Amino acid sequence: MATTQTNSLAKSAAVVAFAVMCSRILGLVRETVFADLFGAGNDYDAFVVAFRIPNLLRDLFGEGALSAAFVTVFSLYDSQRSPEETRRLACNVLTFFAIALSLISVLGMLGADSIVSLLAPDFAQIAGKSTLTVLLTRIMLPFLVCISLSAVVMGMLNTKGKFFIPALASSFFNLGSLIGGVSLAWLLPRYGQPAIVGMAIGTLLGGLLQLAVQLPTLYNTGFRYRPLIDLADPGLRHILRLMVPATIGLSATQLNIFINTSFAASCGQGAVSWLNYAFRLMQLPIGLFGVALSIAMMPMLSKQAAAKDLAAMRQTLVSALILVLALTAPATAGLMLLDRPIIALIYQHGVFTAADTAATATALSLYAVGLFAYASNKVLVPAFYAIDRTRYPVIASFLAVGINLIFIHLTIDRFHHLAIALSTSLTMLLNCLFLFTLLIWQMGRLPWGRLVSGAIKIIAATGVMALFLWGCRTFGADFFVSRPSLLGLSLAFSIGGAIVLYGAMLFALKLTEVTELWAAIARRFKKK
Repeated sequence: MATTQTNSLAKSAAVVAFAVMCSRILGLVRETVFADLFGAGNDYDAFVVAFRIPNLLRDLFGEGALSAAFVTVFSLYDSQRSPEETRRLACNVLTFFAIALSLISVLGMLGADSIVSLLAPDFAQIAGKSTLTVLLTRIMLPFLVCISLSAVVMGMLNTKGKFFIPALASSFFNLGSLIGGVSLAWLLPRYGQPAIVGMAIGTLLGGLLQLAVQLPTLYNTGFRYRPLIDLADPGLRHILRLMVPATIGLSATQLNIFINTSFAASCGQGAVSWLNYAFRLMQLPIGLFGVALSIAMMPMLSKQAAAKDLAAMRQTLVSALILVLALTAPATAGLMLLDRPIIALIYQHGVFTAADTAATATALSLYAVGLFAYASNKVLVPAFYAIDRTRYPVIASFLAVGINLIFIHLTIDRFHHLAIALSTSLTMLLNCLFLFTLLIWQMGRLPWGRLVSGAIKIIAATGVMALFLWGCRTFGADFFVSRPSLLGLSLAFSIGGAIVLYGAMLFALKLTEVTELWAAIARRFKKK
């Protein structure tokens, strides 16, 4: 049972991870372009805050709460209701949220001045910075509608066993925002508009493309959209009922982001940008490991919960947690030991200076401390949705707000923007511990032997790999920071060697998940 679930989960996660990797790499290219064109100056500070507003609303009302609630109910309908009832539910949800999120976007555009003043009051002290932030906010707010409907379509496709195209869709967002944004950034200054406005319009184009690219695959599953709005539909009401505690919980997460952004804006020019560049780099392992496993696990857990198969749910959860640790532990070591060379290679071009590299690299190291917790939370929270215990993530989120606020308040004067990165990691670690404890209480005894044994092997392999990376940094990577032509080769050797060494260590230590995957790959090649 455990072997089958591990292979199934890992296979689905691998498909998603490959697609997410493409997206995250394109995302890094996009951020590199931002660093080259705008550095860590006022324009990029304004863009980060403006984009954070639709992102905040997306997580609060759209992609986060809606996606988890929709997949739970849609999986139930797909397994227990007729195809027509399932289709009607999807049509009703798409229509309802298209209207509701459009209204929220319009209200946000009308109140953009007040929102920006609340989120970044210190911007008003710099001439034109608040005005630019308001303009960028109004341009990008409709992104909320595109990305949220894209999340609903992704949930439908995942439930049907289609993982690759939905996960790849965010690559088209990055392509659209990159190509469209750079083209407009080059063109608009000729008409008296700041170049950063072009990047904002490109972001909106990318959101439209992310939704559009999934529609042909959805059509091929047999789904046909028909406009429908039925507020009395029990399926829609079930989704809204699940969304209420989820939205409240996510409001706490967004409150944390609001607090962090406000504190960062008070740290002077560049602080918002340094933190954003560092966290965007963190999104690569989070997306590859946490998000990929979460997407792959959610339909599986929902179906097991509908069948009341608690034993299978425990095995699925443990498989996911071991895979998260196996993937994030070496990533954490790599980001902390190679922080400065990585930042220099990716961002230190154009107007992005060596001082920006140093400030961003330190923030990256502090963010990396919480990588395992951040990715694990992506796995733990859907488990609460699957067993219909959504109030517990809500409690955890509000506790995190209090801890985050207290810690930043006590350390911001001494550590400046670094206090925010460190607080984020510590908050995530405590949040993860709290959720894990509650989940054990709700689901019963987990297979502890398998979990502890796997963790010990992973930590041992990571320790050996970390020693190798320390040597690479001491005798190579740091030396080549000032020599860009050689830095890429040095990092390629360091990271490539670390991956091979880590994989060999896990195989030698006979980590169950690694040996099972290797056996599955060998069987497939043998058949071919």
